[in-house]
Amino acid sequence: QVQLVESGGGLVQAGGSQILSCTASGSIFSISTMSWYRQAPGKQRELVADINRYDDINYAESVKGRFTISRASGMNKIYLIMNSLKPEDTAVYYCHAVWILEAKSDSWGRGTQVTVSS
Repeated sequence: QVQLVESGGGLVQAGGSQILSCTASGSIFSISTMSWYRQAPGKQRELVADINRYDDINYAESVKGRFTISRASGMNKIYLIMNSLKPEDTAVYYCHAVWILEAKSDSWGRGTQVTVSS
């Protein structure tokens, strides 16, 4: 089992920056990929960025050039550095992990609210 806890959300002005963190616990050695998703009111949850243990990284087009995902060694913590924030970045941001023990499984954090004021 893998448990995830996000931190770092809050209110920020447009154009500002914010850093989110996600700490994993449990069977962290089994984690293959960690991701950030977000869900705005009335919208579907969408992938923001992901990183695997080989440091392959993917970004949503809407955040390329503004957001950076990084991880600590051992896949026990990831970060999302968000720059040039826009009101449309307002959402609940969720941490997600894919992990493999006897079978492939995944875990979600509870989410952290990011609100960007115009």
